[in-house]
Amino acid sequence: MDLKTKKQQRRRSRGMTLIEIMVVITILGLIAAAVGVAVIPQLNQARRDRAELDIKNIQNALKLYYTKKGNYPDTATGLKGLVDMQALEALPRDPWNNEYVYMNEGGKPVIISYGADGTSGGEGNDADISSKDAQAGGK
Repeated sequence: MDLKTKKQQRRRSRGMTLIEIMVVITILGLIAAAVGVAVIPQLNQARRDRAELDIKNIQNALKLYYTKKGNYPDTATGLKGLVDMQALEALPRDPWNNEYVYMNEGGKPVIISYGADGTSGGEGNDADISSKDAQAGGK
């Protein structure tokens, strides 16, 4: 082997240069940013969808309660009455880890999740999700 061939072999075995590593890290960062932009809105919508499904499950448990007791639990008893009667295994929490709010408005049960902010009102991810919306044909 001549001297030129030995230098080429040593150059190949040195590994990656700092610039090559920086380029790879930049590319990975761009990919992560693109995925984040696409995934985060879907995550928020998935939480809202889960809250709507939870509310429907609570409504089904309330129907079972009504069938057995002849009325819905009062506001003071709340969803705890469904657990006591074993219509629900445990008190559910919304996707933002807040308790669902139950009210008996003149014999009509209403279940509400206050959204991401955990307080009444709001827009977007903070908007309330209510069983009234589902009954009115809203999503």
